[in-house]
Amino acid sequence: MRPPIFNFYIYKIKIIAMAKKELQVLVAEQKILNRIYVIRGEKVMLDRDLSEMYGVETKQLKRQVKRNIERFPKDFMFELTKKEFENLRSQIGSSSWGGTRYMPMAFTEQGVAMLSTILNSKTAIEVNIRIIRVFTRLREYALTHKEILLQLAKLEKEVKGNSKDIENVFMVLKELLEKKSKPTPRNKIGFRRNEEN
Repeated sequence: MRPPIFNFYIYKIKIIAMAKKELQVLVAEQKILNRIYVIRGEKVMLDRDLSEMYGVETKQLKRQVKRNIERFPKDFMFELTKKEFENLRSQIGSSSWGGTRYMPMAFTEQGVAMLSTILNSKTAIEVNIRIIRVFTRLREYALTHKEILLQLAKLEKEVKGNSKDIENVFMVLKELLEKKSKPTPRNKIGFRRNEEN
């Protein structure tokens, strides 16, 4: 039978291992999040970032996409214009992209999901699952944020409609506070002396 202290250390090691794994997942998700851009009003990832994550060359990824172009309608994937590319480079502040002969391809969430069907490697599938989870969290966050804004707008509308009532409540409260701050004269309790005698 193991001593209790030994069990405690095993438990502690398991917790540390779980924490490390969670930290690795968070770091991986943050890397994905940093590579999601908004272009043409869509959240997208670029071919070079995806190919780096999948462990393939960008030209190989582009080649596979072009061979299967019917799987990538415009709402799944589009090529950046020169102007969009220059704007993106200036936003990122990176000149590491150098001279590219072809404009980058931008993949929406659906396009990224479709990539897993044409890049059928274990790495591509694992990376795609992580990317889709990040996109899902972004969408959930946006919905929650939108709900909060709608509730605030509703509250603001109600407050504006009731502003006269609220004003009256504040006036009454102010009067009550003023009355409390002024001492009211009280009748004295006790016997009065009759000073006429």
